[in-house]
Amino acid sequence: MNTATINASPVTGNNAATTSSAPGERLWNIVDTIGAWSLALVWIAPLLFALWAAFHTSNAALALDWRAPLILQNFRDAWQSAPWLRYFFNTFVLVSLILIGQFTLCTLAGFAFARFQFVGKNLLFVLVLLQLFVLPEILIVENYAMVTRLGMFDTPLGMAVPYMASAFGIFLLRQAFMQIPRELEEAARIEGCGWFGVLWRVYVPAAKPVYLAYALVSVATHWNNFLWPLIVTNSPMTRPLTVGLSLFGAPESGVNISIISAATLVAIAPLMIGFLVFQRQFIQAFLRAGIR
Repeated sequence: MNTATINASPVTGNNAATTSSAPGERLWNIVDTIGAWSLALVWIAPLLFALWAAFHTSNAALALDWRAPLILQNFRDAWQSAPWLRYFFNTFVLVSLILIGQFTLCTLAGFAFARFQFVGKNLLFVLVLLQLFVLPEILIVENYAMVTRLGMFDTPLGMAVPYMASAFGIFLLRQAFMQIPRELEEAARIEGCGWFGVLWRVYVPAAKPVYLAYALVSVATHWNNFLWPLIVTNSPMTRPLTVGLSLFGAPESGVNISIISAATLVAIAPLMIGFLVFQRQFIQAFLRAGIR
């Protein structure tokens, strides 16, 4: 009798504690959800306004007149007001050069840090990671002087070179390569592959999701890069989209919020489409990258 009473009392206490904590937990979940939705709406509000303004006249867009008709004239006017095809081509060349350079350098460096032992390896890796704490804007003056001395001013290569060695890319690929079983490497070595053969036939195919995720991050970052291309370009023949869009929307060119919004949507459309198509691979790749 006494034993049953003693054994029952802790269970009752646990149930009471669980019951009392449940309302607090539900309240926290509600607050967390409301906060997340509020932040999402604040973040997407400028894009929603640009989408609204691009299909309306300036007066209707600023007045938020929901009865105003939808129009496409803003896109036609924006497209005819600047060499957008040239800007798109320059941006595509820029992000392609950066991505090729990053894939090459980051793959070799990540493979070396993941699979080779050499003197000062850990110290060198720490020095590489210190690049993550250095803002690119701090190095603009030195990069400008170096690009000028190399004769690459106002060229796509001059815009791309400072970003080809990425500490984030080296870290991400090192983590991905370290998760690949050594047995696959040993099997490739038995088959007669050298180190470059092992890298190309074993490690690179196994890290394809990570390459895809990194490619999306790199392309999005440098597609939107503005300050460095503005400084190092001097002609429409090399000017990327961001610089062209800023000149297109300059006050001296005349401010028309609807046409500027239409041009902005045209400029960001490839990124939006790419993210919507590859968003699942993008998220899964970072989950599999093993950042810890």
